[in-house]
Amino acid sequence: MPKMRAVDAAVRVLEKEGIKCAFGVPGAAINPFYSAMKARGSIRHILARHVEGASHMADGYTRARHGNVGVCIGTSGPAGTDMITGLYTAAADSLPILCITGQAPRSRLYKEDFQAVDIESIAKPVTKWAVTVREPGLVPMVFQQAFHVMRSGRPGPVLIDLPIDVQQAEIQYDDETYEPLPLHQPKASRRQIERALDFLDDAELPLIVAGGGIINAEATDLLVRFAEITGVPVVPTLMGWGSIPDDHPLMAGMVGLQTSHRYGNATFLRSDFVLGIGNRWANRHTGSIETYTKGRKFVHVDIEPTQIGRVFPPDFGIVSDAGAALELFVEIAAERKRTGKLKDRSAWAKECEHRKRHMLRKSHFDQVPLKPQRVYEEMNGHFDRDTCYVTTIGLSQIAGAQFLHVYKPRNWINCGQAGPLGWTLPAALGVRAADPNRKIVALSGDYDFQFMVEELAVGAQHKLPYLHVVVNNSYLGLIRQAQRGFEMDFEVSLAFENINAKDGSDTVPGYGVDHVAVAEGLGCKAVRVKSPNEFKDAFARAEALMKEHQVPVVIEFILERVTNIAMGTEVNGVNEFEEILCLDPGLTIENGWVSMGEQGVAVQ
Repeated sequence: MPKMRAVDAAVRVLEKEGIKCAFGVPGAAINPFYSAMKARGSIRHILARHVEGASHMADGYTRARHGNVGVCIGTSGPAGTDMITGLYTAAADSLPILCITGQAPRSRLYKEDFQAVDIESIAKPVTKWAVTVREPGLVPMVFQQAFHVMRSGRPGPVLIDLPIDVQQAEIQYDDETYEPLPLHQPKASRRQIERALDFLDDAELPLIVAGGGIINAEATDLLVRFAEITGVPVVPTLMGWGSIPDDHPLMAGMVGLQTSHRYGNATFLRSDFVLGIGNRWANRHTGSIETYTKGRKFVHVDIEPTQIGRVFPPDFGIVSDAGAALELFVEIAAERKRTGKLKDRSAWAKECEHRKRHMLRKSHFDQVPLKPQRVYEEMNGHFDRDTCYVTTIGLSQIAGAQFLHVYKPRNWINCGQAGPLGWTLPAALGVRAADPNRKIVALSGDYDFQFMVEELAVGAQHKLPYLHVVVNNSYLGLIRQAQRGFEMDFEVSLAFENINAKDGSDTVPGYGVDHVAVAEGLGCKAVRVKSPNEFKDAFARAEALMKEHQVPVVIEFILERVTNIAMGTEVNGVNEFEEILCLDPGLTIENGWVSMGEQGVAVQ
């Protein structure tokens, strides 16, 4: 059996598991692993400027394509702790990423050695598995098991910590006989799906809530077929957005407190039954459980057993991979339709579609400084159906979800539960590394953009071009809006007079950071937009710069400083703040509430 260093075996396992790209920062305790990567030359490495950035790049790489596993690499001590936020983010959104860290020699563990920390213990709460490998001969098996754990059941991240003496030890390893371990995926039974369809058939006004698990399972086509067979409208969650095209007649809108549509909330409040598939009943989607569940029954399908009943007990639960469940849903629903055992849902679907056409928010504003709604309107007009949006948290994400349109799975790449500021930029680089041909548009507020702005240099160095829309109000906008409840505006302003602003320059007085200068200083290009008549030329110029130079291009939009974006504390109590675009004769306004005829729908 061939002899080699443990790290040489580890790199060969990565190859066998399909790894072609990794993100990281070298350091003394992980240099042996890097020497193995260099010797093989089989895995592209992208040098990050911050190790947390590397973890978010790996995250974006995973989200970009089905089957991808992002890999991030760092040295001992602070490199591992820097990646904890990335691991938490991946765990929260059910993503497989592999974090590899260097470590002090085994003899120096727990002796306060330089840059030696018990990263295994630190990482355990935010990973599916975290392990410090203490026996060199176990390295190939640990890497093999890591991929099995990451991909089986509910996907999630793994951290492997490698003491430097373990990395360099000689072991026996035969990579010619290596095979990935078979994955474990629970599958629904026919009887379970039949029972779930019985619940649906008993309902008068049913909905399907489509979660990110459907996209993870590559089952969006099955979802659409199931909806079309049954005639049941679909409500995608934020993580499931794109599982059904926005312009599909059965796409009923998103529901929730923030990233929701007026028509989506109104339709949900009319429903009497909800079939949730691959979703987790996130609190920004549900609001209070009492309001969300009142007057309706629930069936919940999820790959993770502990998710069933975690937020509230459904009337019926099924532990299953979303794809396996949807295959049976399609098969059995088609059988019932052929035998005339499915109800006609056309009137309900038509009612939902009517709300979708008429319960809209206004987006066309001509004022200067710009209102953010106008920016998203222009983005809808300029970017095509294949555009992939990447974003994390803030008023930028919330308004983007309210106004943008998504037509395909993995074209809304969004950090959901964790929502760390700074995620957008490195994640977009990871998406670009995974797919050199996709049209990528990142969306950030100014503070999210500033958090990890140094990673723009990675895009310049490694030729990872994409467009980055920065909506700049020089505020922590979401926190400012939340502080209204405390009657304060405290330590959330980013505004100051930039002493480097030149007379006659394009900078904006009082808005502080010159994002154009920062982007150009990091080797990228940037365009600033101040008025509505500049939109068309700005988009064209930015795309031309990106094509010519093959680097990230920032498009900064100067917004009015204070805009309150629609949100609330309950799905039946969303404060709109702005006027409604249009009203159908069947819709009326009374005391700030919108009602639909005699159907009892009310959304503030």
